[in-house]
Amino acid sequence: MPITVRIPTPLRSLTNDQEIVETEGQTVQEAIQNLQNQFPGIQERVCDDHGELRRFVNLYVNDEDIRFQQGKETPLKDGDELSIIPAIAGGITEKFQI
Repeated sequence: MPITVRIPTPLRSLTNDQEIVETEGQTVQEAIQNLQNQFPGIQERVCDDHGELRRFVNLYVNDEDIRFQQGKETPLKDGDELSIIPAIAGGITEKFQI
């Protein structure tokens, strides 16, 4: 079973407007490389020229920030969900309940 990847709106032009795609990889790094093979250009939007995660991009595996795990070496298993979340700066953050 593959890894499910949630793609934010600014990157969907690279994934043919798909919000959710599937890829494989034993680590986040491998998943990013496989996404690059599937959707050329996505890796350079997520990682800088040195291969490090861009400062204003957050990656979550099953709702856990990889920066508090093992970074790009965070292990993945079949069925995991990888979310690419662009950071948003400024303003006041409030949580609204609907």
